[in-house]
Amino acid sequence: MARIGLEDLEGLGEESAAGGGEDGDEERERARLFARWEAVANTHRVSLPRDMAGPILQMTRHSQAPEAVPFVTLSRQVKCEEAAYEERRYPAGKWACVTKGEPMYEQSISMSFMKLMRYICQDNSVGRYLGMTVPVLNEIHLTKEGTGLEREVITAYYLPGQFQQNPPVPTDPEIHITERSPLRVITRVFYGVTTEETILREISLFWELLGSTDSVLQGTYIVAAYQNPSVPRRRNEIWFICRAE
Repeated sequence: MARIGLEDLEGLGEESAAGGGEDGDEERERARLFARWEAVANTHRVSLPRDMAGPILQMTRHSQAPEAVPFVTLSRQVKCEEAAYEERRYPAGKWACVTKGEPMYEQSISMSFMKLMRYICQDNSVGRYLGMTVPVLNEIHLTKEGTGLEREVITAYYLPGQFQQNPPVPTDPEIHITERSPLRVITRVFYGVTTEETILREISLFWELLGSTDSVLQGTYIVAAYQNPSVPRRRNEIWFICRAE
């Protein structure tokens, strides 16, 4: 799946660098990028508003050096000379969060991230670009039967370090600045598309690898998004959330 969100930025940035500087025509660049994102939106039944053209252009031009969310690696399990999974601790921090419950997982995260894009680019109390961070997190919940995803998805963007103490206020009332407690997770990388089907498969595979344990939550998980969907084997992670000690 090629979804609207953080993962779209890298490839679009390359396209902008290749074509935007030669003709100096910002409007043509804006139109080209918008058409690209609109095509992506159509693949998962999301309408792309015209007012997204500005944020798309701005984030494309700033996509080369996103700030990493800080964490500490606590342990790493290796199988067949490759990292099977690792345990990490993320510190407390402030995140901008949007909750959506659309019919499709892809719709929820796309619509949420468009709101976050506006906030990151200008729709905030300081009126300027805040800076991108990675990964963007999507918190999901399994149904009681464990065979599907609940519709409600929380999409979260970590505020860059310079704004952690005094986060800019969103103009959109659906965006909430949340102080998240320290988080300990067991995480496993997977590559490729992120749909409800592939996420459920990756959760099942991770449980097989991890084995029976009561140390992590069952039913709540996080999908961490890192890369552009134009990358055939783009990087994502499944996070299992450790229970409080």
